[in-house]
Amino acid sequence: MQPVPTLVSDSREILSVRSGRMVAMRTGPIIDDERCYRAVASRDRRFDGVFYTAVRTTGIYCRPSCPAITPRRANVEFYQSAAAAQLAGFRACRRCLPDATPGSPEWDVRADLAGRAMRLINDGVVEREGVSGLARRIGYTTRHLNRVLVEHVGAGPLALARARRAQGARVLIETTSLPLADVAFAAGFSSVRQFNQTIQEVYACAPRALRAKATQRSAHGADAASVELTIRLAVREPFDGASMLGFLAARAVPGVEVVEPGRYRRTLRLPHGPASVTLSVGSDGVLCALRLRDLRDVPAAVERCRRLLDLDADPEAVAEGLGGDPLLAPLLRARPGLRVPGHVDGTEVAVRAVLGQQVSVAGARTLAARLVQQVGEPVHPATDGLTRLFPTAQALAALDPDQLPMPRARGRALVALCTAVADGSVVLDRSADRSEVRARLLALPGIGPWTADYIAMRALGDPDVFLPTDVGVRHALRRAGRDSAGAHRLSDAWRPWRSYALMHLWSSVTEETT
Repeated sequence: MQPVPTLVSDSREILSVRSGRMVAMRTGPIIDDERCYRAVASRDRRFDGVFYTAVRTTGIYCRPSCPAITPRRANVEFYQSAAAAQLAGFRACRRCLPDATPGSPEWDVRADLAGRAMRLINDGVVEREGVSGLARRIGYTTRHLNRVLVEHVGAGPLALARARRAQGARVLIETTSLPLADVAFAAGFSSVRQFNQTIQEVYACAPRALRAKATQRSAHGADAASVELTIRLAVREPFDGASMLGFLAARAVPGVEVVEPGRYRRTLRLPHGPASVTLSVGSDGVLCALRLRDLRDVPAAVERCRRLLDLDADPEAVAEGLGGDPLLAPLLRARPGLRVPGHVDGTEVAVRAVLGQQVSVAGARTLAARLVQQVGEPVHPATDGLTRLFPTAQALAALDPDQLPMPRARGRALVALCTAVADGSVVLDRSADRSEVRARLLALPGIGPWTADYIAMRALGDPDVFLPTDVGVRHALRRAGRDSAGAHRLSDAWRPWRSYALMHLWSSVTEETT
């Protein structure tokens, strides 16, 4: 099995024609060119989103699996991001749509500054708060942040955000009937002129021409205060959607979530207002049907749904890393493409982790449902069982822990956690430094290693979490004839994919695990 290409430490300069003049640009770390070209020559779809191929003679960049004739080796450059290829003067291929690939799985594996920044950029922070807001969240100056991103990705935060806006706009142009002016602002552009110019530069095609070629029209007004649209989410195969839905169904909180055959529905709290989403999981991918009050929330909603379903994971890399272990090999064969469920909101998953301490999954769901009914905001109009938003950290922090329907110590732990989230001392999104978050969680009363690591796995997207003391893990190991007392030592060989090993162990037993 061919491994994912690794980065090397050197960088180089290329010449790009921009505005009629030659500009020297640093591309940042180079991917292993020979491995990349072999992937392109074999049209290997596993590498889509991992790197991009730019052809000098045509001025076009493609995904590795593009069905076009393979270019000569001397004519290609490789880039780690679509933004870097665009900065170098290349436009996106209209045939393979390289910007529509799943995101690179590297950003979840990496816990460094570049990885954290990429996760925030994908969530739309640059559009909402600017580069200064992004840098403030990360905890570095804008200059240092720009230098790190250019070094590691080949483009700064503005260019990365621009590429993300262009891709989001193309999806809305081609899959909805929204007016183009609405598309521009929904994608995050500050003006229609900027939108038109960017689409023309990136796709060598005007927005109206892109729409003329589209065949699907799925967006329509639901009422005076909302809009509905459906977007197909790119997924790196194989994808075990059935196991994902089963995991979510066992934990679905009434009023907030509904799981039905083949689909998952829930309410969302987004930057500009509440929304709801229906994720339909099939053999041909995932359809995301959104109902929003503000079109500016489309990119954030899509990104959070991708995190929830772990759609940017690289199942081939996981299989390669874990498949050599005799314990895990049969589990991987039984459930190829098993993902680690993420979440749409870090605070929610942290609250639910505390509620689940020392109780069954069903018990934790019952407690969560009571809190939702007590302090969760109603949504209007309520639709098909989706009636409330999950409570905010501020609302939960204001509760009297002694009055909560749970043991007093756990109630105090819940309120302490929500107070820390509300005052900003604990940040539970994928921009946070994982080790720092874990240390701060462990400093809170009633938060132990199991809870902190579970939060890191689902809220922070850490792919290398293992829970050696978990009841389900110990049961799975005993069933396999292994000593559960040595679970932590055994898991060292599964790095950096221990979260996926954990999911396989959980899935191998019939007992529910939190």
